Amino acid sequence: MQNKGLIRLFAILFGLVSIYQLSYTFITNKLEGDAEAYAASQISEAEEDYVAKREALEASYLDSISDNTVLGFTSYEEAKTKELNKGLDLKGGINVTLQISVKDILKGLANNTKNPVFNKALADADQASTNSDDTYLELFFEAFDNIKGDTKLASPDIFANKGLSDDINFQMTDDEVKPIIRRKIDESIVSAFEVLRERIDGFGVTQPNIQREGNSGRIVVELPGAKDIARAQELLSSTAQLEFWETYPQSNQSIGNFLVNANERLKEILEPETTEEGVSKPESEIDSLLSDVSQDSLDMAEDVNPILGKLIPANPGTHAIARAMVSDTAELGEYLRRPEIKRLLPNDIQFTKFLWERPGKDAEVADLYALKSNREGTPRISGDVVSDAQDTFDQFNKPAVSMTMNTRGAKEWEELTGDAYNNQTGIAIVLDNKVYTAPGVSSGPISGGRSEITGTFTVNETKDIANVLRAGKLPASAEIIDSFVVGPSLGQEAIDSGLMSFVIAMLFVLVWMIFYYGRAGVFADIALLFNILLIFGVLTSLGAVLTLPGIAGVVLTIGMSVDANVLIFERIKEELDRGKGKAQAIADGFGNALSSILDANITTGLTAIILFIFGSGPIKGFATTLMIGIVTSLFTAIFVTRLMINAYTNKKGRRLDFCTGITKNLFKNLSIDFLSKRKVAYIVSGILIAVSVFSLATKSLQQGVDFVGGRSYQVRFEHAVNPSEIAADLNSVLGSGTNAKTFGAANQIIITTNYRFEENGPEVDTEILNELFTHLQKYFPDGTSYDDFRPGGTAEDLGVLKYRKVGPTIADDIKKSAVLAIIGSLAVVFLYILLRFRKWQFSLGAVVAVFHDVMIVLGIFSLTGDIMPFNMEIDQAFIAAILTVIGYSLNDTVVVFDRIREITGLKGFNNGENINLALNSTLSRTLNTSLTTLIVLLAIFIFGGESLRGFMFAMIVGVIVGTYSSVFIATPVMFDSLKKKIAAATTGA
Repeated sequence: MQNKGLIRLFAILFGLVSIYQLSYTFITNKLEGDAEAYAASQISEAEEDYVAKREALEASYLDSISDNTVLGFTSYEEAKTKELNKGLDLKGGINVTLQISVKDILKGLANNTKNPVFNKALADADQASTNSDDTYLELFFEAFDNIKGDTKLASPDIFANKGLSDDINFQMTDDEVKPIIRRKIDESIVSAFEVLRERIDGFGVTQPNIQREGNSGRIVVELPGAKDIARAQELLSSTAQLEFWETYPQSNQSIGNFLVNANERLKEILEPETTEEGVSKPESEIDSLLSDVSQDSLDMAEDVNPILGKLIPANPGTHAIARAMVSDTAELGEYLRRPEIKRLLPNDIQFTKFLWERPGKDAEVADLYALKSNREGTPRISGDVVSDAQDTFDQFNKPAVSMTMNTRGAKEWEELTGDAYNNQTGIAIVLDNKVYTAPGVSSGPISGGRSEITGTFTVNETKDIANVLRAGKLPASAEIIDSFVVGPSLGQEAIDSGLMSFVIAMLFVLVWMIFYYGRAGVFADIALLFNILLIFGVLTSLGAVLTLPGIAGVVLTIGMSVDANVLIFERIKEELDRGKGKAQAIADGFGNALSSILDANITTGLTAIILFIFGSGPIKGFATTLMIGIVTSLFTAIFVTRLMINAYTNKKGRRLDFCTGITKNLFKNLSIDFLSKRKVAYIVSGILIAVSVFSLATKSLQQGVDFVGGRSYQVRFEHAVNPSEIAADLNSVLGSGTNAKTFGAANQIIITTNYRFEENGPEVDTEILNELFTHLQKYFPDGTSYDDFRPGGTAEDLGVLKYRKVGPTIADDIKKSAVLAIIGSLAVVFLYILLRFRKWQFSLGAVVAVFHDVMIVLGIFSLTGDIMPFNMEIDQAFIAAILTVIGYSLNDTVVVFDRIREITGLKGFNNGENINLALNSTLSRTLNTSLTTLIVLLAIFIFGGESLRGFMFAMIVGVIVGTYSSVFIATPVMFDSLKKKIAAATTGA
């Protein structure tokens, strides 16, 4: 081997750099372990709320040592930014996909025009977007072109307005306007991206990740380690629309008259129509006495008076007009927004805007405010005048937010406070349509542009409000269309189970290689351990995120990286059997195996690349580790193993046999006639595929929320529960589409529901979580609270451990991406094999074998989905498994084809005899690699955690079927399609 010194130097440097990169992870783990131990020693479990207190003390401890020098070259603060990134499933936290509303941006660019053509085009684009892959903007343009008539995009009341006058004029054609609007939309999405990034920076999460998804208007945000999930969701979806309004006083007679008139009108609207039966059959005296005997006067008032029966007089001295129970605010708000009710407003208050206060965490009552508005519904002052905001404390030492305004804002603020002082009204400070506070002005106009938001806040809430105000408002609403939440305790369990599977798989492979190849196996093991060091070193240096599927990718790499060494060692044994000298046999073995190694790894690498392109979240992590593992495996097997073997054999008197006494004669002199058995294989495979197709047509597959949309909750209880009983209980409130099934242990279930899954917003999520808690509370220990139950709650190992929500739009996109990934991988591999082997028959054999493998895996999932004791839903992880099966099957097939090409190139086909010879010569490698890979997958399946079982089951089936198909399907199909050419060549000879 040439350049041995250079390769040795590179390997040493590569290893040292990997150790250096990983040292940051070891440092942070050590210091965080010290912090955890310190907190545990200071706060006893007997103390109330000890978990939260310990977390606060840990954070304080780490903050106090963050700048201290560690090992002379770093600090905790620096090491934390350079450690190995752990994904949500290993660390807990939240991952959301936000859809920035392009519709809102378009309306803003058009100055909220009333133009009927423009608004009709928006409505048509809304409808078309549900069944189209095109962007919303392109659908809008298409809809506008279909209905525009003489109307132009550059009309004065559409885009040729004052706000866009520097870019668009009246003379422009639609084709000239469209690229400008595309640019403006892109600028707005970039603005939203920057606003979100600034908010996240102020949230206090280490190693956050935020990225755009192409031109779709989607932004993916990942906050590993975020524990307050509700806070994170509100921070991300809040538009931060800050407004300042003047209020009407409680004494305003017109407001009082309106509420009375609105109440009377609603009584007419809501009064149920009397049926004929009701008229003809008067209620008996006994019925009257028995009915509603327990109903108190308040209930009766609410039934008779839909508004006045629910409103409570406001506290004197405030600027609210009334109060109501928090549970009634949504209904009352809907009543007051009805067009027929708003028409009852007297002329002097006809544009009044009614808003509720933002109630405190445990508040039961909320205030109602009447705000002075105008025909356009615009506030006196908007939030864009705020130049700075800080979390602070008010005069009563309660958390508050202090704001500073720019010059324009200071002038407008002075005018507003002056009017409020003269009118003895309040100033409502409104954020996202909730009144946070409404103070009065007691000493005349306030100059300088300084104001303060007070209320029932926690310190974290004031930090978040100040954060979003500093970052600015989003240019459009941000809708959470996909969210994934993992509790921290589940993340630790995933780490433990992942490490367990890793260690077991590693030990088996290390022992097996020594058992099978003797001392040469030791060299392979050293290369394998070095390979793992490189994988983690590269992951850390690239800033890639390690996920649970990523650990599976590393463990799978262990099994697959053995393949290169097996190929090399088997070829060296063949060269030795031919009587070559030791040095020549080793050189030729490495040289002859190189073609097969490269072909096999390139095909697997291609599927990994496709998986990375079409996958998302944890699946990208799997693809990343697989791609890195392929590259490092090639380096360690081809170069590092050879360096060690050459160094050992170059010294006189040293013997290296590449086998042991037990394995010396295994698989030697085999002469199995594989091709003669191909008809039997065709019949067996045909039956299996027919059964699979029948099952898929009749039973179909259990699609997860990834593909159909909905919400999924992984819930753990103290004791075993009956999922059927829970499902029946939840169906009464969440609809008949709600399912519950055991997930691993009998005290853990997965609940899936499509109840209101098309609706977004924290309010809907909270409502459903409350319903779940209410109906599941009886299964938890006494004293379990909602805060214990919710995702990221105070209970470490009970309640909702993991939560997933997928909206209908993104579910369709995920499904389409999955189909494209599978079709794309087959097409790419077909082309690669065609280019590599120069005969389409080889490509046909490989693709038929892959199709065969995929259909059988799908069929087994369809047949056994109802009886397996683990999750068999089809989701993104399953698609990753299918693509990996494709890669593995091709890996095996390409090695066989490579040997066929080599032997037939030297000896000809000989009517198929030399194909059998090639199959027999690769059988040792095929079974060896399949066995090690299978044992590795079994280790992950058994010890890798419940969430990976379905994923691993698909891969185990795929490896078994793929090994079979490479010998009994791919090769026979290739042979049969080449038979005429082979016969012609034989006759000609």
